Amino acid sequence: MSAFGRRNGMGSGQPVRPAFGVARPMQGGGPAPRGDEPLDGGLQFPPLDALPMPGESEGVLPGTSPGMAMDAMQRLTDRQNASGDAGAAKVEGFEASVHKIKEQVLPRLLERVDPEAAATLGKDELAEEFRPIIGEVLAELKLTLNRREQFALEKVLVDELLGLGPLEELLADPNVSDIMVNGPEQTYVERKGKLEIAPIQFRDEEHLFQIAQRIVNSVGRRVDQTTPLADARLKDGSRVNVIVPPLSLRGTAISIRKFSAKPITLDMMAGFGSMSPKMATALKIAGASRFNVVISGGTGSGKTTMLNALSKMIDPGERVLTIEDAAELRLQQPHWLPLETRPANLEGQGEISIRDLVKNALRMRPDRIILGEIRGSECFDMLAAMNTGHDGSMCTLHANSPREALARMENMVMMSDIKVPKEAISRQIADSVELIIQVKRLRDGSRRVTNVTEVIGMEGPVIVTQELFKFEYLDESADGKIIGEYRSMGLRPYTLEKAKQFGFDQAYLEACL
Repeated sequence: MSAFGRRNGMGSGQPVRPAFGVARPMQGGGPAPRGDEPLDGGLQFPPLDALPMPGESEGVLPGTSPGMAMDAMQRLTDRQNASGDAGAAKVEGFEASVHKIKEQVLPRLLERVDPEAAATLGKDELAEEFRPIIGEVLAELKLTLNRREQFALEKVLVDELLGLGPLEELLADPNVSDIMVNGPEQTYVERKGKLEIAPIQFRDEEHLFQIAQRIVNSVGRRVDQTTPLADARLKDGSRVNVIVPPLSLRGTAISIRKFSAKPITLDMMAGFGSMSPKMATALKIAGASRFNVVISGGTGSGKTTMLNALSKMIDPGERVLTIEDAAELRLQQPHWLPLETRPANLEGQGEISIRDLVKNALRMRPDRIILGEIRGSECFDMLAAMNTGHDGSMCTLHANSPREALARMENMVMMSDIKVPKEAISRQIADSVELIIQVKRLRDGSRRVTNVTEVIGMEGPVIVTQELFKFEYLDESADGKIIGEYRSMGLRPYTLEKAKQFGFDQAYLEACL
């Protein structure tokens, strides 16, 4: 059969089988008709190239206008021709002048200051002590500053000696959620989900390396050529990752994930449009009814924020243990004990892994165990905790969908030294995990809960799930914002019986239907 609905070779002497009357051959798509065939009404079908498809013009797909196609091609051309010079930080104007003066004043200031004594003072006290000394140095250099410039210079110098130098300005900005330093000359920040270049620079690689050491040393870690990777945190709980040469080829790289000073709740997330009010109600009940929850998503999608928001629903009378590589969870519960891993020392000894802490946590009489993130063999211990009396345990992991999250959990257990058949691993996951929350950062920078999925059990070797809520993409606005809607699948939740034990069955059912 050819693509046009007729057998190959028709018209070359083979008989034509009539169906529902006389079958007229298609003109323009095959050989010429036989002379003895009737041609009532002329051509039954015109040649394919004679008429365009509805809504189609030359080179344009159906359903699109020529203007849309040209717009798309123009955007591709602009993307291709985008200059790489956009990644160069530019410090101009007032900031540039203060920066230049700082470079002249700082060496002379250090000659007059005792670093040990300065380290014992707070920032405000140090600024008071510096004020007359800075005046002397400026007089020596024959520089005259107005009041605004002098205050700016004092702040920059204090940040340089006690703080994190140029990073202090970005850390103080409430709109900045991520800071990415790619060597001394380039720093990017994330504002409202979008990356942009930051107008700061470091003096040189040595200056940047000193700030990186100051960050990691404050939490008892170290970074140098022998240990060029380090995870740390700032005083406000912000997570920091540092990687230095020779692993980083552009110089020391610092990545800082800032957290909101004001804790974000599920109601606030519903107000932001990250989920629907019904989803927020269902997740509140999941947290209060001690469901075992896995939060899945990509980097920067909001997994930790979701975990912090869910933890607000934990009963204040419960003992909660959190286990993380770098402590970043900030629970609001009165009976909360955070635990943190420890890297190996110079001799390669003394490392305490997440798995070690999970095993130890089981001996500490926890009501709930919360893991910041599972990456390997500790997944098996977390599953063991979930189905051995620690209901309401939670964790996060990296995955693109709820189904992939289950597959990753199977793989992580199989990667460990535990020799367990795959079917037994799948069964333990199905028995342990009750709810998977999928969060995503969409291309417009917004973070949304895209799936809320229940794990029902096993059917043969396959883990069975059912979706309670889903975010469906509809369109994109003129300013690039993604438009979609949160849909309830209208299914009776399998975990309804557990919610009933806490008195939330009716509210849970109404939220899901």
